[in-house]
Amino acid sequence: MSALALTFSQARYVNKAFWRNPARAFFTFALPLMFLVIFTSLLGNGTEHIGAVTMKESTYYVAAMAAFAVIQACFSNVAMSISAQRDAGILKRIDGSPLPKGSFMGSRILHSLVVAVILVVVTAAFGRAFYSSAIPSGVSLFHFLVMLAVGAAAFCAVGLAVTALIPNADAATPIIQASILPLLFVSGIFIPFGNNTPSWIMWVARIFPVRHFFSGMMAGFAGTPFDWVDVLIVAAWGVAGLLFAIRFFSWEPRTK
Repeated sequence: MSALALTFSQARYVNKAFWRNPARAFFTFALPLMFLVIFTSLLGNGTEHIGAVTMKESTYYVAAMAAFAVIQACFSNVAMSISAQRDAGILKRIDGSPLPKGSFMGSRILHSLVVAVILVVVTAAFGRAFYSSAIPSGVSLFHFLVMLAVGAAAFCAVGLAVTALIPNADAATPIIQASILPLLFVSGIFIPFGNNTPSWIMWVARIFPVRHFFSGMMAGFAGTPFDWVDVLIVAAWGVAGLLFAIRFFSWEPRTK
């Protein structure tokens, strides 16, 4: 079989394994919706101003939780599942098989992309039904899909890269949460930026991909300006993550 065929075959296996774990699948989909309900209940009664665009805070959080869902599926879940499989010896057995490393990584990215698309559709439908959020359409839909595809692939690649820094499965959760949770806060996912937001937070947000990905998602839901620079920055992080993962990816856990 060609490397491409092996990639799709492995992706089907990863997909089946995901759906055959009901608890994992349920909370992957439930967590963004739970956060959406909580944040809109606590903070979603006012309006937000982004540039010349004024929107309901509930619409803001629909876009924010859609972005959060993609990051959870494509960064956190990939890094955690890879770390767990490495500790269980599954990756070592895969390494001894004819499956190329590129096909293994590609299958993870393909599966996570599918899950990310479903998550965004569910979140958008929930936001439309309960908060009258807009649905991307026309040119905005094209921009939205480009950012979704690039962002999902990029966060998968960064998730694979992070596994090289995780020594074992016990350390996976604290390392992953410590790396992503601060970025979610400083990128305006949980708390919208205001006029009094410190400049250093804005500076940090511009360096990392979360804010840029969120900006692209927001353009689809709320009609804010779409910037191709955001796509390029997210893609650059993805390429860097993939190169790092190819160079330093480990099939066996470290003891230290």
